[in-house]
Amino acid sequence: MFLEGKRALVTGSTSGIGLAIARALAEEGAEIVLNGFGDAGEIAALQEELGAGYVNADLTRREGVEALMAAAGSVDVLVNNAGMQHVAPVEDFPPDRWETIIALNLTAAFHTSRLAVPHMKAQGWGRIINTASAHSLVASPFKSAYVAAKHGIAGLTKTLGLELATAGVTVNCISPGYVWTPLVENQIPDTMKARGMTREQVMNDVLLAGQPTKKFVQVEEVAALAVFLCRAEAQNITGANYAIDGGWTAG
Repeated sequence: MFLEGKRALVTGSTSGIGLAIARALAEEGAEIVLNGFGDAGEIAALQEELGAGYVNADLTRREGVEALMAAAGSVDVLVNNAGMQHVAPVEDFPPDRWETIIALNLTAAFHTSRLAVPHMKAQGWGRIINTASAHSLVASPFKSAYVAAKHGIAGLTKTLGLELATAGVTVNCISPGYVWTPLVENQIPDTMKARGMTREQVMNDVLLAGQPTKKFVQVEEVAALAVFLCRAEAQNITGANYAIDGGWTAG
């Protein structure tokens, strides 16, 4: 368990990709700090399962991020995973929703990173992993805020990777395509009804239209890469953007 004695904060880790990453890091001995929304009983069960701490905070506000980092303490592994989405044409895109998405998906990662880095530099070791998206590499219509934020995360990752290159701290991002989560699965029946399609048609012709493998990314695949990026063998990988998207961005 190569992360024994290390503390890992994973934002947005009460479900989905974030929870898978938290579990995988815990299996390697990391002390986990969970963050995110959800049923209080379910979160308590996750804390017990992982022996983890939990901090709830509004990451759309600088004060909320600062409160999270103060409560989490010195962080050795930082995973910026919290995010949200909204789909609308630019002329109809609610300005408040734009600001919230940019704040959560991009600005929060800046604030967590700036507050985590001093400890990492002082000890000569640290890992920052940002959950980006295939939309950090390509665009789709009607997702202006999300695409802008994810492109920003890719740029932030590169910049911090260069800044911290001699400090023993690596900074990388992972860019999944469509990931099989309850959120995605629950969209299928409504899409079937709206488009008059079968379940298989929705999965292959709508959700996986851009992924040549026609396979959903599994949360465990993203988590496995996050764990590898924490290993000593990954010490010279920094400023990188790893796509796990079934070939979506290859074309």
